[in-house]
Amino acid sequence: MTTQHQISETELRTTAAEAALHPRCADCAPLWRPGWESISGAVSIDHLAPLGALGSEASWERLDEFHPDGTNLWSPDAPIALGWHPYTRSTLWRCAQCSGAFLRYTEYGGYYVEERIRPLLADLIVNP
Repeated sequence: MTTQHQISETELRTTAAEAALHPRCADCAPLWRPGWESISGAVSIDHLAPLGALGSEASWERLDEFHPDGTNLWSPDAPIALGWHPYTRSTLWRCAQCSGAFLRYTEYGGYYVEERIRPLLADLIVNP
């Protein structure tokens, strides 16, 4: 893990609230799906700028997920659970044009590496 600006809960909530105020631009519209999605070559993410990391060196190895209502990693309504996987390994990105905010992380599977993205939705942020 590289050292990045550590995003506070307040910053995360503020960024989510700002993103909710604006309609998505044409570049962000294809990325606006409620759950984690693979970043394919069919969509561009070049318009997104990194803001910082949700996790820290101390939380990087935590792989437990938080799903109190029976959701799973792929559920569109899965909580954005601070301090829990995959948010301990996620970074926050924002579009300069529409203020769209997205979370990104890299999944390291046994035989693959996969970049994933999810919109930051204020009503899903929890800090259990």
